[in-house]
Amino acid sequence: MSVPLRQSQRHAQLVCELNEAAHRYYVLDRPTISDAEYDRLFRELQALETGNPDLRSTDSPTQRVGAPAREGFETVAHQKAMLSLDNAMNESELADFHGQVVRYLEHNLESFAIEYTVEDKFDGVAVSLTYIDGVLVRGATRGDGTNGELITENLRTIRSIPLRLQNLESSSNAQIEIRGEVLIRKSDFAKLNLERAEAGEELFANPRNAAAGSLRQLDSAITASRALTFFAYGIGVAQGYELPETQLATMRWIAARGFQVAPSLQLVTGLGEAAPELCAAFNRFAAARADLPYEVDGMVVKVNSLALQSELGFRQRSPRWAIAAKFPAVEEHTKLLDIKVQIGRTGALTPVAILQPVKVGGVIVSRATLHNQDEIKRKDLRIGDTVVVRRQGDVIPAIVAAIVDMRSGAERIFEFPSHCPVCGAAAVRENAEDAAVRCPNRDCPEQVAQRVLHYSGRKAADIDGLGSKLVALLIEHRLLSDLASIYELKISQLAELPRMGELSANNLVAAIDATRRLPLHRFVFGLGIRHVGERTARLLANESLSIESFLQLNPERLSAIHEVGPETTQEVLRVLCDPTERAAIGRLLAQGLIIQPVEVAAAGEQPLSGKSFVLTGTLVSMTRDQVQAKIIELGGQVSSSVSKRTNYLVAGTEAGSKLEKAQKLGVAILGENEFLALIGG
Repeated sequence: MSVPLRQSQRHAQLVCELNEAAHRYYVLDRPTISDAEYDRLFRELQALETGNPDLRSTDSPTQRVGAPAREGFETVAHQKAMLSLDNAMNESELADFHGQVVRYLEHNLESFAIEYTVEDKFDGVAVSLTYIDGVLVRGATRGDGTNGELITENLRTIRSIPLRLQNLESSSNAQIEIRGEVLIRKSDFAKLNLERAEAGEELFANPRNAAAGSLRQLDSAITASRALTFFAYGIGVAQGYELPETQLATMRWIAARGFQVAPSLQLVTGLGEAAPELCAAFNRFAAARADLPYEVDGMVVKVNSLALQSELGFRQRSPRWAIAAKFPAVEEHTKLLDIKVQIGRTGALTPVAILQPVKVGGVIVSRATLHNQDEIKRKDLRIGDTVVVRRQGDVIPAIVAAIVDMRSGAERIFEFPSHCPVCGAAAVRENAEDAAVRCPNRDCPEQVAQRVLHYSGRKAADIDGLGSKLVALLIEHRLLSDLASIYELKISQLAELPRMGELSANNLVAAIDATRRLPLHRFVFGLGIRHVGERTARLLANESLSIESFLQLNPERLSAIHEVGPETTQEVLRVLCDPTERAAIGRLLAQGLIIQPVEVAAAGEQPLSGKSFVLTGTLVSMTRDQVQAKIIELGGQVSSSVSKRTNYLVAGTEAGSKLEKAQKLGVAILGENEFLALIGG
């Protein structure tokens, strides 16, 4: 089914914006936008991918949880994925969640009562704590949900985390993973920022970022100096323990082992389509929010029965048995001081609102994306307007509307530039369905900069030290003009640049030289082709096997690749058939790059060729992404649903409803050891 071009381009824009927002929030600890807009964009992205599955890619924020581990800490794999929760934005959506739970369990909505636990949704940092024989041996951040940062020594400094569990009743070599949230209370946050202000240091934007910044200190003494606290919210994995059969009893069991749990934890009953008790609890929690000693941004709802939790299972990204009911948006008024236009690597002109800084729910907001010129016209925004800025948490801010009654007459209508503000080329809208206006000049300095930054990013060439400021400096001094010129940089040239020096020049050239050998899929991703994310790049590489074959891809071969839709095909062919684009790739390859071919058993003899797989549950030795990548590498296909055409279901622990369906259809079921044997260990 063909995906409309406008939807495809909107998807690419959403993926880019949401990933950048997550990077600034989770990695840099310097949020610039709020949850309100983030939630709206994320739900828009989910709706696009639900209606157009071909758009879904591994670089989409819907396929991942949280953010990658930061440099400076060892990365550790979680034994069981730390998933995020879906959101309910109001009472109606909370009632819908209850209805979905009952219908999934195939009971009558009007007569089947379900108990739920409800508790505050802390605005902190999710971590896991592993205890062996009752002693804390490992602590890690959630990271991307599969891998986190190993921060054991920092977590040991938090006094509310027991170093040894209390009231143990376990066998020898017992292991348990306690999961919860590290946060800082409002009063301690205010004291910390006062101390930083007096010391002339940069202030933390909000308590959540203060907690995150404190945990990510390489010197644990700094972490110890911060007044962090920990609240447990559940158990990840457990071996050698007899655990309760309900969520509430589990939380009481955790509390008896020496942990803080949410004081608000309580039971409510869901019954009927409107679920009045559940909605009443939501309103109580929202009303009490301002008086709490810590920041919360919602209420967490979980099915109380662990047996029902197991029956409900998981979606790819979240459990079916829990939801985060988000509190109403926080809004403030501020001035729209200006609108600036930024240029992306594909030439898209994106307007950004420059706001008079305003504190919205704990975050200082000074900028907000306006997406495109149509969005500005639709909201009738004018420079100088007093505008409503909304948050629903602490991620992305949005301008909701201008307050027309407060206009003085001095406001100015923003004229979207007809030419690129960087290079002066006439901007174009490629077709009527395209919301983006683009700079057509491929040599535009800002486009060059963004392409270089994309190519040098972690998922592509991963060139250490080639950041945005240095790229801008290199372009200014005419040392960078395209991707190929990265490999032409000389130590003597670099050493003469301001604030560079010979040592830094040597380090950068060494880092660049280290990337002259690249796997095919990373090279393809680094080219920055529209709609080609990390997963699609791997699919293209697995079809091509070599760089020579990739450059010869044609419509027939592209259309045969599972998950590569028509818009992606169109963009790949546009690049491969355009003489300018081909010449740019040719110049890059001429720098002596070795593009490593995809290793397979033999052409036409891949061991999983023609086999269809479905994945469910959690494996110990491999993540879901690793399993999927291995299957594709060996010639197989991965589907999201079980059907008569499925050859194998790979079932890990806590397998969901797919296992039952596979059993009914007679699909071969592989446990972890059987799957490892199938792929050769």
